[in-house]
Amino acid sequence: MSAAEHAGTQAPTAGEYIRHHLHHLQMDFSFKGVEQHGIVDFSLFNLDSLVYSVLLGAIGCFLLWRAARQATSGVPGRFQAAVEILSEMANNQAKGVVHNARSRKLVAPLALTVFIWIFMMNAMDMLPVDVIPSLWHGTAPALGFNNFMRVVPTADVSTTLGLSCSVLLVCLVYNIRIKGIGGWAHELVAAPFGDKWFLYPVNFLMQMIEFAAKTMSHGMRLFGNMFAGELVFMLIALMGGVWAWQFNPLTGGFWLGIGHVVAGTVWSIFHILVITLQAFIFMMLTLIYVGQAHDSH
Repeated sequence: MSAAEHAGTQAPTAGEYIRHHLHHLQMDFSFKGVEQHGIVDFSLFNLDSLVYSVLLGAIGCFLLWRAARQATSGVPGRFQAAVEILSEMANNQAKGVVHNARSRKLVAPLALTVFIWIFMMNAMDMLPVDVIPSLWHGTAPALGFNNFMRVVPTADVSTTLGLSCSVLLVCLVYNIRIKGIGGWAHELVAAPFGDKWFLYPVNFLMQMIEFAAKTMSHGMRLFGNMFAGELVFMLIALMGGVWAWQFNPLTGGFWLGIGHVVAGTVWSIFHILVITLQAFIFMMLTLIYVGQAHDSH
């Protein structure tokens, strides 16, 4: 919780602070009289991840639309030059992986959109941990919501797995489009161990495992890195919180404030590389998986 929320009250413990910041703003879609069973409760979804991902996606699309609308054949401005560099990067990467020129007309813009969208979602981690949640704490009761709020959509496994499942759907579409339904069905049972009838069950099982493994690893890689980065920022914020609550130049709490500033600065600078690299890796894996859908075994 924010320091302002606890003014005049006992400060939260480190565990309470982190647990609070790991809760999502959720909406219950369960039906009356219907009980949910199992480890995962599918009646809830994370409203904060949905809102921020849609909002950032809309902002990213608007920026690309604005760059295209204001494009000039003369000397480009800095904004146009930046978008052109990103567009050329995505197009070059697509050319190296997807060898079908017709497919690249869709795949290259898709790669650019994926990179910018994920970068913007990752970049939410650069905001101070308590800024948006503290603002939400004052608004939530009036709107009838709880006071939980997480602002990094890619630190939510449901977001990253949703993205990877969307990439899987694109790959399935291209498998059918390039190879035909019959050709792809034959590939499912004939690869990777050969076109022998007694190997069909093994081949099919291996293909299903490959699709599942690629989808899970695609989403979990992004989630793991962003979730870990978010936790580090929370730990750094705790250093500042201890300094604020126990300020005394004669005790070690004073030096925690110095450490908070130094560690926060160093980790923020390093995290710029992390959020950019993770967006690039997700984009490249998307291109690689779509490129594999074009290849015949």
